[in-house]
Amino acid sequence: MKLLASGLQLWIRQQCQSIESLDLELQGSAVGLLRGRIEGVQLLARRSVYQHLPIEQVQLLSEPISVQIRNVLKGQPVSLEQPFAVSGQLSFSADGLSNLFGHPHWRGMAEQLQEQLFGQVPLGHVRIEADRLVFVLQPSVARDQVELQVLPRAAAGTIELASPAGDSLFRFAMDPNITIERVWIEAGMVQLKGQARISP
Repeated sequence: MKLLASGLQLWIRQQCQSIESLDLELQGSAVGLLRGRIEGVQLLARRSVYQHLPIEQVQLLSEPISVQIRNVLKGQPVSLEQPFAVSGQLSFSADGLSNLFGHPHWRGMAEQLQEQLFGQVPLGHVRIEADRLVFVLQPSVARDQVELQVLPRAAAGTIELASPAGDSLFRFAMDPNITIERVWIEAGMVQLKGQARISP
């Protein structure tokens, strides 16, 4: 169990740029593990960065997973035999979102968002208030900041930004292996709930 848990933790860390803390719990029997089957994995990670996406907290639960147990016994990284699904919840802070929109990896998405919502006005930073996101824009050095309030929500399996009146303003392009089921703001953070398909 310890070898397998260590191997899974190593594999997870290899998928991320950084993780501040990672708690992982395996579900299953000894017989099942010897046959290369894990009944499920519960994961809690804090302050992780995945594909340059800063995530404050991740809570995940997987469906059964098939692994090459021989590789683990040899001290090698976990090798997955087939895709599996995970469901869970992710939390994003205002600082994390501000860093996301300013990172070169996400420049294309940020430019689309700016063109559709802000025009030529550059984005300064993001703030979270009550049930909404506040984009703080900086028109020029000589002018005051401008704020645009939007409501984040789930729509068609992705994240949609709506006006306070409920009109759709922007939809993020989503990886086809990810389905967003719910989006809301709680405890000063944007919360996402959904499912993802993980492939070897």
